[in-house]
Amino acid sequence: MAAPGFAQPAGPIRLALIESMSGPFANTGEAVFRNLLWAVERVNARGGVKLPGGARFLQLDRYDSKGQNEEALSALRAAMDDGARIVLQGNSSATAAALIDAIEKNNERDPARRVLFLNYSAVDPALTNERCSFWHFRFDAHADMRVTALMDVLKDDKALQRVYLFGQDYSFGQAVLRESRRQLGVLRPDVKIVGDELHPMGRVKDFAPYASKILASGAQAVITGNWGNDLTLLVKAAREAGFNGTFYTFYGNALGAPAAIGDAGIGRVIAVADWLPNVQTPQSEAFYRSFRERFPKAADDYVHMRMQLMIEALAQAIERAGSVDTVAVARALEKANVTLSGQSGHMRAADHQFQQSLVVGVMDKQGTPGVKFDVEGSGYGFRVVKTIPASRAEMPTSCRMSRPD
Repeated sequence: MAAPGFAQPAGPIRLALIESMSGPFANTGEAVFRNLLWAVERVNARGGVKLPGGARFLQLDRYDSKGQNEEALSALRAAMDDGARIVLQGNSSATAAALIDAIEKNNERDPARRVLFLNYSAVDPALTNERCSFWHFRFDAHADMRVTALMDVLKDDKALQRVYLFGQDYSFGQAVLRESRRQLGVLRPDVKIVGDELHPMGRVKDFAPYASKILASGAQAVITGNWGNDLTLLVKAAREAGFNGTFYTFYGNALGAPAAIGDAGIGRVIAVADWLPNVQTPQSEAFYRSFRERFPKAADDYVHMRMQLMIEALAQAIERAGSVDTVAVARALEKANVTLSGQSGHMRAADHQFQQSLVVGVMDKQGTPGVKFDVEGSGYGFRVVKTIPASRAEMPTSCRMSRPD
């Protein structure tokens, strides 16, 4: 008899990836799929997940949200009907919030079909604070944690006097700008905010008017949480407009951004991440080379350590639970502590926010000291200039989690 909450025969354990596989952010969805596929292949290559009734493989199924919340909710229903009880999503905090609400309602109404939600990129801080859920686990550092890491670099730039805040007009983009304003006021009250602007997400084809405003403002730096084409088109427009300032970014280290900005980005594009290819340890280098061997195309060069740790944590939790029962796996996942290729992280049970070190990198030409690897064949890579240990990256939570009996 199948365990409660996971109504399927003892075949593979199905993981449902719900992402934009079409539309303006299709490249981000495909990048996620490659990362998760590689992680699943690693688990399966060692025999799968060990359970009392015998080992079971993981199976990654993809569902296209088309970048729309309603489509994501339809995909969730389809995935559940197909037997999936573990859902993976991340590229949109708005979509993540909608999925959390739907999963909360489903799990209360239909205990036999309870679902877990593993989030690798939706970083609105509310998702592990006032909107926290027992069924939701976040494996990325949230926006406030990432802003704090960027500010650890920005605060030491004594020449900086004028900053432009720019972001996508939804919960995540708003959170980045809000926390940036707050931290600038605390750490660098001498810095003037000369622009504070949000734009429609995924709908702007020409960022030239925005670039002109940034240039006219006299800004020396732009702080942005933009991702996907919204970032690539922004930095390209800024370069063409003649902006020579610094970009403090969440995602400026891939998906076309370095190639789009070119030499103008050397020393001027700064990115925060959980890991970067130029982390200088033998284990890190072997990890990166292994990914590039699996996906050798230059355009596929976007690897996320946190997604690998997420799948490792899931496999660990299922084995510790000795079951695929949704509640049992969730309780084990609350205690997850994983290490891969020298990178470690652990889940904080209080809010289901993964705790891990963060790094900040600055763009430079491949071959310069600290830049052994470039990005997507662009000739530019990111040199690590700051490492923030997990203990310092950790932030308090306001989560008041409701737990099942």
